[in-house]
Amino acid sequence: MTDDDGTARPGPDGLRRCHWALATDDLLRYHDTEWGVAITDDDAMFERISLEGFQAGLSWLTVLRKRAALREVFAGFVPAVVAGFTPADVERLLGDARLIRSRPKIEAVIGNARAALELPGGLAKLVWEHAPEHHTPPERITDVAAATPESTALSKALKRHGFRFVGPTTAYATMQAAGVVDDHLRGCFRGEAGRG
Repeated sequence: MTDDDGTARPGPDGLRRCHWALATDDLLRYHDTEWGVAITDDDAMFERISLEGFQAGLSWLTVLRKRAALREVFAGFVPAVVAGFTPADVERLLGDARLIRSRPKIEAVIGNARAALELPGGLAKLVWEHAPEHHTPPERITDVAAATPESTALSKALKRHGFRFVGPTTAYATMQAAGVVDDHLRGCFRGEAGRG
C-alpha cells in the first residue's frame, strides 16, 4: 500500500492509523484518544454536537485547536449552564478572539442547550437510537460517507426538537466522533478491524 492510497498507514510509532490522523500531532492525539470512543453521557454528547456545529465550513483542526477556549467559555458544555446564557453572553463571546466568532453558531449552541434539556430521554439516548444495525468499517478514506440514512434521520429528529446546525453531515460527524459508528479505516489499530 502506498502513502497516497487513502488506507490506514503507519504512524511514527509504527501503528497503523486512519489516513487523516497523521496530518498533525493534534489530530493524532485526538484520533488515538477520543475519536470513535463510545459516548453515553449527555454533557459529552452535547459537546460533540456543538463542536461539529462549529466545524461547518471550517476544518476540524481549526475547531480542535480552539476547543480549550470553547470549553472554557461554554462552561464545559454543560447544557444546564449554557441554557442560561443571555444576549449579553453572546456579545461577550463574539468579542473573544480565541473563539470561532460566528453569531449563528454561538446562538445555536445556546439554543441547542435549551433543547437538550427538554429531551425526555436525554441527548445521548436520542443519538444512539439512530445507530445503524450494521456498519462496515471503510477500507479507504474515500469510502467514508458524508451522511447516511441514519444521520439524516438523526438530523430530522434533532431539528424537530429545536436543534440548529445539525444537518445530516454534522449529525454523521457527531455519530463518528461519539462512537455510534466505527469509521476507523480497516487496519487502524483503534478500530474494530484493527484489533483482530
